Amino acid sequence: MAEPCSRRELLATAAVAGMALPAAGLPRRRSKIRKALKYGMIQAGGSVLERFELIRDVGFDGVELDSPSNLDPDEILAAKAATGIEIPGVVDSVHWGDTLSDPDAAVRARGRAGLETALRQCKLFGGTSVLLVPAVVNKQVSYDQAWRRSTDEIHRVLPLAEDLGVSIAFENVWNNFLLSPLEAARYVDQFGSSRVGFHFDIGNIVLYGWPEQWVRILGSRILKLDVKEYSRKKLDEEGRWKGFQVGIGDGDCDWPAVRAALEEIGYEGWAAAEVGGGGRERLADISARMDRALDG
Repeated sequence: MAEPCSRRELLATAAVAGMALPAAGLPRRRSKIRKALKYGMIQAGGSVLERFELIRDVGFDGVELDSPSNLDPDEILAAKAATGIEIPGVVDSVHWGDTLSDPDAAVRARGRAGLETALRQCKLFGGTSVLLVPAVVNKQVSYDQAWRRSTDEIHRVLPLAEDLGVSIAFENVWNNFLLSPLEAARYVDQFGSSRVGFHFDIGNIVLYGWPEQWVRILGSRILKLDVKEYSRKKLDEEGRWKGFQVGIGDGDCDWPAVRAALEEIGYEGWAAAEVGGGGRERLADISARMDRALDG
């Protein structure tokens, strides 16, 4: 006789079987790219269920969670099943503090454990990738050390990723590492695994490159997208970090060129907003801006 399912198993099954509900009153989008946002951007609603309902109603299809986090997995699975909101992936929440390139082996071990937890939670939630900042180059960590140490640590985690069927997706951030698309492609390819790819942040590249060029070079290595904007004018006049203080579509990202490049490589995955959040009105504006950027 089969053993009875646990509550968590029942929730997971219901979440996978649940159909996404259409956002009320919103037009059907043309893009094959599905819209998500980071959970921390939702600054209205008390419970996980209320927050999932809110983002569904303003046009999002999914949400990315931090992992490890303090959220209750059972509550997440219940909200997912009730709303149809998907969890396409999670963000490793320890990769900045416990970097895989740190000189201290104990710090790297904590980073590796955090990545393993994120992979397991991603599987539980029905996601397909964990966003990872693989290394940080600074005065104490040279470029070659960052490459070697992070590569070694990721190799140690890869068997788990392959067993779970969850990918590790490297994000391009201002960490002084993987500063060109050719190098980023080489870094991914060295692992020789379909469970390693790139979580490409479109806005982060505008400071020192052109997103459409990265898209074409990374090609099928791109597993997910992050969507934000950057203004070189604000950079010049107000400082480096001020460049992010523009709405999606109001900066120097050439969205028609990005859309053309994504079309060329056949990208049909997820794109997650990563900008300042807020309540219903703010999130509805972000959703509409993503539509214009991704659909034209």
